[in-house]
Amino acid sequence: MTLAAKPRAACLIGWPAAHSRSPLIHHHWLHQLGIAGGYTIEAVPPEELADFVAHLARRGFVGANVTIPHKERVLELSEPDARARAVGAANTLWYEHGILRATNTDVEGFIGNLDAAAPGWDRTDEALVLGSGGSARAVVFGLLERGIGRVHVINRTAARAQALADEFGRRVAAEGWDRVGALLPRAGLFVNTTSLGMHGQPPLALDVALLSPHAVVADIVYVPLETQLLATARARGLRTADGLGMLLHQAVRGFELWFGRRPQVTPELRALVEADLRKR
Repeated sequence: MTLAAKPRAACLIGWPAAHSRSPLIHHHWLHQLGIAGGYTIEAVPPEELADFVAHLARRGFVGANVTIPHKERVLELSEPDARARAVGAANTLWYEHGILRATNTDVEGFIGNLDAAAPGWDRTDEALVLGSGGSARAVVFGLLERGIGRVHVINRTAARAQALADEFGRRVAAEGWDRVGALLPRAGLFVNTTSLGMHGQPPLALDVALLSPHAVVADIVYVPLETQLLATARARGLRTADGLGMLLHQAVRGFELWFGRRPQVTPELRALVEADLRKR
């Protein structure tokens, strides 16, 4: 008599374990692809992170997503790839030949969402990125990897923008906030990686009319689903990519690494997550 293999399971590691859409996304794909598996949220305080990660497999997990405040710390607890090292944070863990590896799928989530929402967006040679935090680092890495020739980074704290530019090299330029008006007409892609425009945060005061009629506007915020930035850009006829799309696309590779099948981001999945966001 042969015992059935135990279903594979992954988890989200965070502290506190706030509500996440990740279980909704991964359970939808498991059901859709007919895979016996699971995905749970694990509340892990910082002082217990090292032990939890070291014994991830013993706890029954084939891998994990990692969220605040653990995304930087897990780099030293795993074997990060080039993306995770460049971004300075990891959001996905998996085992490869018994070794716990780490990557940052925000990079491909951002790029994959742009490819789906605005095909041909990468024909431009200049991009303007607002913000210099972890999300901005993932965005800049993805833009450089795709071949964008010049990425301008603007942050209210100039030193943070300069630090990011220094790390990524000569194709990235740190700019002062007073340069926004001069740079917008040149940018074929504008990306907001800040919390401005998010529910409960100040609005993003930006003159979208300064952008080229062929520009693409991306916002990583997904609460609300349509930020004022995106609404204004769409009203002007510009192509846009929203934060929910990035959230869905960043989940694809983790699922593939853990469960062995590459899922698709479909209108059905988006509608499911949109309904959940509106409910909350």
